[in-house]
Amino acid sequence: VQLVESGGGLVQPGGSLRLSCAASGFTFGNYDINWVRQAPGKGPEWVSCSSASNRDGGGAYYADSVKGRFTISRTNVKKTVYLQMNNLKFEDRAVYYCALGYKGERYWGQGTQVTVAS
Repeated sequence: VQLVESGGGLVQPGGSLRLSCAASGFTFGNYDINWVRQAPGKGPEWVSCSSASNRDGGGAYYADSVKGRFTISRTNVKKTVYLQMNNLKFEDRAVYYCALGYKGERYWGQGTQVTVAS
């Protein structure tokens, strides 16, 4: 199992970024993929989930802190989950990880840094 995030960077408040999570090593369409972030000095915070296509038709779920600003999507053909982040705020600064629960184990990618600064 491998998860590889990309797309982070430096952006001004109000700006946008699109993160990608490329997955391999499992049947992608059958599993929920989550985005989790960790800000400096804080614990992990769940951000969003793209549910398995065979569970609830592929639903999207969001933390209240990002609802209306972030959009999660997935393409099963490319085995990739995206997180479109709009109207970024200072408090969105964090390392963003995609995460998967698979056969009793939790897998995380290496993370991608998002910095929001003026």
